[in-house]
Amino acid sequence: MTRVLLYTGKGGVGKTTSAAGTATLAALRGLRTLVLSTDAAHSLSDAFDSEVGGEPTEIDDLLFVQQIDAQRRFERSWGDIQAYLRSVLQMVGVDPIEAEELTVLPGAEEVLALLEVRDHVRSGRWDVIVVDCAPTAETLRLLALPDALNWYMDRIFNAERKVMRTFRPFLSHSTGIPMPDDTVFDALRRLQSDLSDIRTLLAGPDASVRLVLTPEAVVVAEARRSLTRLSLYGYRVDGVVANRVFPAAGADTWRRQWVAAQRGILEEVADSFRPLPIWESPYRVCEPVGVEELAAFAVEMYGGDDPFARATDETSLWVDRHIDTDGRTYTLTMPLPLASASELELARHGDELIITVGSYRRVLPLPAALARGVVAGARLDDGRLQVRFAPRESARPVTSDLPSGTGPLESAQELAQGLTAEYHAQRLEREAAIGEGR
Repeated sequence: MTRVLLYTGKGGVGKTTSAAGTATLAALRGLRTLVLSTDAAHSLSDAFDSEVGGEPTEIDDLLFVQQIDAQRRFERSWGDIQAYLRSVLQMVGVDPIEAEELTVLPGAEEVLALLEVRDHVRSGRWDVIVVDCAPTAETLRLLALPDALNWYMDRIFNAERKVMRTFRPFLSHSTGIPMPDDTVFDALRRLQSDLSDIRTLLAGPDASVRLVLTPEAVVVAEARRSLTRLSLYGYRVDGVVANRVFPAAGADTWRRQWVAAQRGILEEVADSFRPLPIWESPYRVCEPVGVEELAAFAVEMYGGDDPFARATDETSLWVDRHIDTDGRTYTLTMPLPLASASELELARHGDELIITVGSYRRVLPLPAALARGVVAGARLDDGRLQVRFAPRESARPVTSDLPSGTGPLESAQELAQGLTAEYHAQRLEREAAIGEGR
């Protein structure tokens, strides 16, 4: 199987250099390697000091580079939908040029660029594919989109299509606005299928994310949040690159102060991301450019480690079954490293568990065995969210080990109650964000 490595981090920390160096090292080790970018900045050609096109370009033995033509991908996947939206806007008097701009889905080009990754994996041509991703915030939105679109498609798409098939002529005549035809709905369904493929690929055992950072407090704080939120969506983070680390040598006071400051932050990095490997790359006088310098960069960074080995840690959620005084109970466990109760909010809506961490939300469909029961408790323990489900007929008052008074819900008891269908039914009146389509 093709090994897929995605590199992301705050803008300017060296993720492109890290991705390019890793790809160069893979080729040197005899692996047929492709490195490509979903970042609109397209810096790979600068890193390799070579002209790179929209198709894989061989720049060294077994090493290929590609700058994805995101606009072409966007037009191929979004073209039918965009054409319909343009027709609606022009019908109500919007200028054609403005309509063109308004129908561009923000961030869609980067998302659809990942379809190129999927196609390359399916081809079986590559041993390793390295992806230079957009900065962290854009990457998180990108990786969250498949789940979000699936949620809307499952709830709105099918009903909307049935209505359109029945009432399209009447609605078009009475409103004067063209109704979407089957071409538009088929395009939406293809888009959903494509994004589901991406989700399956990137959350699978052969893909992982590497966080690139520099030893600065603000950068490390963002990397910590990124680890939690990537885990929320089930994506595996298998390593951290600490870039531009000052060497310990040097006698002048100014340099010693910088080295000491960085060392303090690197100790925090080691504590925060344990047991993930931390690969340090020393500060260089000149940025590594070209195949030879990128190879030297990667060799020094990884040392004796194998950066292409598949991670064996468990990152997806799982369910354990128990037999206790309540009968057959289940515990759903989701890794949420570095999460805190202050940013965690949980709710249940029908057969779904809604998990919110900060500004990121995941709607999790419950398997039948869990959906039939009620929530009997919840806890956040050592970077793992655990939610206990008991048979409905044996349900007792819910309990929780989560700290009280620290989160959006006012107490641990309320947090656990917030998972029950009854409590959530009351919350629907107060929370439009989770409301039933309101």
